Amino acid sequence: MVLKQTKKGKEKKQSDPSPDGAENQKDNKINDPENQGDQIPSDEGETKETANETQDLEAQLTAEKEKLLRVSAEFENYKKRKQRETDDFKKFANENIFKRMLTVVDNLERAISSAEDSADDTSLLEGVKLTHKDILNLFEAFSVTQVEAENQPFDPNFHQAVTQEETDEVPENTVTTVLQKGYLLHDRLIRPAMVVVSKKVQKETEKSEEK
Repeated sequence: MVLKQTKKGKEKKQSDPSPDGAENQKDNKINDPENQGDQIPSDEGETKETANETQDLEAQLTAEKEKLLRVSAEFENYKKRKQRETDDFKKFANENIFKRMLTVVDNLERAISSAEDSADDTSLLEGVKLTHKDILNLFEAFSVTQVEAENQPFDPNFHQAVTQEETDEVPENTVTTVLQKGYLLHDRLIRPAMVVVSKKVQKETEKSEEK
């Protein structure tokens, strides 16, 4: 009876693993390459995610740079446009003043022409001439110049035809007479020249055919 109990005790001792044996089994599981994949997470997914975030940030940075360049270009164009508008305003700010003075010049020129025809008072004539000269000098100081018209080809951009004159002395469509002078302020027309324009002399046969 004693022997049987001893044998059973040995079998029970062999079937119950010791604490040291359990720890060895745990260590084997951890060191097992097959189990490592299950217990330790891989860094590959994190690397891909970081790369994607970097690409997104780079794309956003590029887009912001392009937006900044567009805004900068638009601002430069705005400054240039405003500068042109300011320059034009400075150039043509006195346009209405000179328009009104043109009538004064016209009257003085008529007085000079009338005095030259009568020649009664030379002192008056000289005074009017000096006044006219001073006004023209004032015009010149502010870049007001006369439109070239007489004996020039008719240009509707600078000339206003009042009537036509038949003549063979000059080519057709040429300004033969200036009735009123035109003026420019810098390169802007402030009044066209009123002119008479030549046309070809019609022969008697052409006139009869028209009738």
